[in-house]
Amino acid sequence: MSIERPAHGLMLQSKVESGAACIAVIGMGYVGLPLAVAFAESGSRVLAVDLDVAKVDALNAGRSYIRHIDGARIAPLVDQGLIDATADMARFDEADVLLICVPTPITRHLEPDLGYVVATTEMIAKTLRRGQCVILESTTYPGTTREVMQPILEAGGLAAGRDFFLAYSPEREDPGNPDFSTTRIPKVVGADDPTSLDIALALYRRIVPQAIAVSSAATAEAVKITENVFRSVNIALVNELKLVFGAMGIDVWEVIDAAKTKPFGFMPFYPGPGLGGHCIPIDPFYLTWKAREYNQHTRFIELAGQINSSMPERVVQALAEALDAHSGKGLRGARVLVLGVAYKKNVDDIRESPALRLMELLEARGASADFHDPHVDRIDNTREHPTLNFRAGIPWDLEAIAGYDVVLIATDHDAVDYCALVEASPLVIDTRNACARAGAPLDRVVRA
Repeated sequence: MSIERPAHGLMLQSKVESGAACIAVIGMGYVGLPLAVAFAESGSRVLAVDLDVAKVDALNAGRSYIRHIDGARIAPLVDQGLIDATADMARFDEADVLLICVPTPITRHLEPDLGYVVATTEMIAKTLRRGQCVILESTTYPGTTREVMQPILEAGGLAAGRDFFLAYSPEREDPGNPDFSTTRIPKVVGADDPTSLDIALALYRRIVPQAIAVSSAATAEAVKITENVFRSVNIALVNELKLVFGAMGIDVWEVIDAAKTKPFGFMPFYPGPGLGGHCIPIDPFYLTWKAREYNQHTRFIELAGQINSSMPERVVQALAEALDAHSGKGLRGARVLVLGVAYKKNVDDIRESPALRLMELLEARGASADFHDPHVDRIDNTREHPTLNFRAGIPWDLEAIAGYDVVLIATDHDAVDYCALVEASPLVIDTRNACARAGAPLDRVVRA
């Protein structure tokens, strides 16, 4: 038996397919901004919403504040009226579709903090009208869309799937990756009614090569969690192998490079000083928290988290031992230069970066820790690392670098001359195998 679709749902779907729908993207960060640009470039009118007035002003002036998003793409879209940035949440009623791209951090007790999602949903509920569609993109635990957002949106008397439409589509951004920009990554889409699903699929098909439907919003939420748990667990595995093989005198990077020549059954992951970014260090804990509601225990996932979170301490200990062996000098009073504070190469995002934890640990043991990062001029205000707030990086100056007792490579940006770095430095601790990949001499390099 066919299910009768609400007339305003069919009208919205037609509007979306034609490109006539106005799309509000809420949260102009590393997920929201490229999404807004992609929809605007497809010809849709985009309301770019953020409470940060500095971001709003930059966008309305045609400027980008994210290094890998070229301002030359934004300016013509603003001039054509396709991007209209605002901090005014009362304008939500102008939009036909509202995409939520706000942070979903964890608390100090490793529990989900949905404060941004809840606050945004409550603001949408104030102006929610028939025929609008709300889609959450923020990473979260399975059940958030139905259990948290839907009751807030329905409190005014409108019903999801009948009066308004609700879906979930996880963001899949990989900032700084030139091979996979927003419009080149397939989108997973889930909803709890067929009309909401069809509207969301029609929307994303305007900008991505493939939109994959799943049976529910919770399933789509589980897809995102699974993707990030997969990476977290495999990175923990190679971090542990690094320690085991290191004790045996075996180079883990050589092992991985050889293993990946197998054309099946192996996927290369690489060790590092810890995990960073807004996904992998956080998302697995959303699942472990939700699993407890069902009396399920995620021992494997939690163990991976413990291994990854312990890596900064391991790196600092390896640095201390190498410094003592090289110069007989302990960490107290040592001058350390941390190379790279972004959480991954070739981006300017420092969220959850292990480099920040490394700097704190070094200074707790009496060293001084400066940093150089070609993409980060200073450490912005962070809740988690208050002692580092507003610290400015040092410029690239080989004479100045030579004055440090040791250089710790935390992020392997491509814009660094590693051969020159090794030549200038008395000792280099390399957590990313950057020096070997650059062909630098390794006599003063310790891989950790």
